Amino acid sequence: MDLQILKKTWDKLPSNEQLDENQLRQMLGKRTKSLMDRIDRNIKIGFGVLFVLIMVFALDDYLLSPLMIDKLNENINVPGWLTFLGVFSNTLIFTTFIYFVIKYYRVKKSCDTVCDLKETLIKIIDTLKIYQTMFYLALVTLLFAIGSGFVTGMYKGFLDVVAEKGIAIGEIQTNKIVIVVLIGLLILIVLTGAVFFFLRWGFRKLYGNYLQKLKLTLQELQEIED
Repeated sequence: MDLQILKKTWDKLPSNEQLDENQLRQMLGKRTKSLMDRIDRNIKIGFGVLFVLIMVFALDDYLLSPLMIDKLNENINVPGWLTFLGVFSNTLIFTTFIYFVIKYYRVKKSCDTVCDLKETLIKIIDTLKIYQTMFYLALVTLLFAIGSGFVTGMYKGFLDVVAEKGIAIGEIQTNKIVIVVLIGLLILIVLTGAVFFFLRWGFRKLYGNYLQKLKLTLQELQEIED
């Protein structure tokens, strides 16, 4: 409920039924508790989603991609740095989420006993902001790993085709190289764009919307105090 609506409702009440500041604080406190309960629920959902994503990435890195490589060319070797980057990006995503969960529940446990409503809101909002920053850092790392793998694979495939046909790179028409590069860039943009918007949508759905609502509640609480 918006603070302005609360004020209008307050003004319309008879003098003997007016809401005082404590009652408004209680309403905001109940809303905060409700939002935190939803975040608790979404943390459990986040664990499930994260587990599925990690399994998909691991399945691709260690089963699907090696099988495809074996079928296409037995001599293709995946660079060690590329494998490391993939593992690192997946680990970073998992680590940031675990860090957020631990910090969130520590703040929540602490504020259940010693924090007032304003302090609770500030600490929870700060925790969500930190996780938001870490999440996008991990997402950029993941996209970089995906992009690097795609470009490396495309470049290696191009060299293999040229070597197989015994063609010197200088003999290939420039317009054909440009077309191949543009097609590759288009596929890369679509692939990384789809991953980015999907994961960003998931974050906003699970936590981002509640971060904005908590900020609004804190603003309303500060307006009451003013």
